[in-house]
Amino acid sequence: MTSTTDTMSAAGPTQGAKAPSGGREPHAVGERGGTIRILGIDPGLQTTGFGVIDMTGSKLSYVASGVIETTQGEMGNLPARLKVIYDGIREIQARYQPDVASVEITFMNVNPQASLMLGQARGCCVTALVSCDLPVAEYTALQMKQAVTGHGRAAKSQVQEMVKRLLQLPAAPRQDAADALGLAITHAHASPSMNKLAAQGVLNRKTHGMYRGGRSH
Repeated sequence: MTSTTDTMSAAGPTQGAKAPSGGREPHAVGERGGTIRILGIDPGLQTTGFGVIDMTGSKLSYVASGVIETTQGEMGNLPARLKVIYDGIREIQARYQPDVASVEITFMNVNPQASLMLGQARGCCVTALVSCDLPVAEYTALQMKQAVTGHGRAAKSQVQEMVKRLLQLPAAPRQDAADALGLAITHAHASPSMNKLAAQGVLNRKTHGMYRGGRSH
């Protein structure tokens, strides 16, 4: 299996994107039968990672991964950088047509300004996804690491290696893309449990989609 990496830059998602060099072809909605396509998003103002996987039963298959970068434009122009992220997310959705998205929940860190910037980038990602009528599930980095590596405090290099193994990739993806693929894998692990509870009628609006503290909308 060949790893696909798309790179979208501040020049704009169309100008800065590289066409997929491998992985699986995009599918039209309704053509995947029992397969669910999951888009993982690791938000960041400079670099937003994305990863797409297919889930057929318990089998996970790699589709594509890459990053949206905003570092090539005017760094002080925040609205323009957010537009690059927004347009990039919508282009990824149009290209790969996922059924659901999984986004990392971010927290306040020691730098309030950096937290504010990250929060705006994350909000931009979620807005782009819901504007495409995609359901959005949310998980913390700790939940993602636990689901992928079995250890919530795993190093990023461990996440990269486990993503490589779980998706049978020839090489480990870069960190941002690996985290995004990890978020997609996390939702793949969580969704069967949520669906089973929903079928039993034990989920309501408040608890639906909760996976060890995660959220789903």
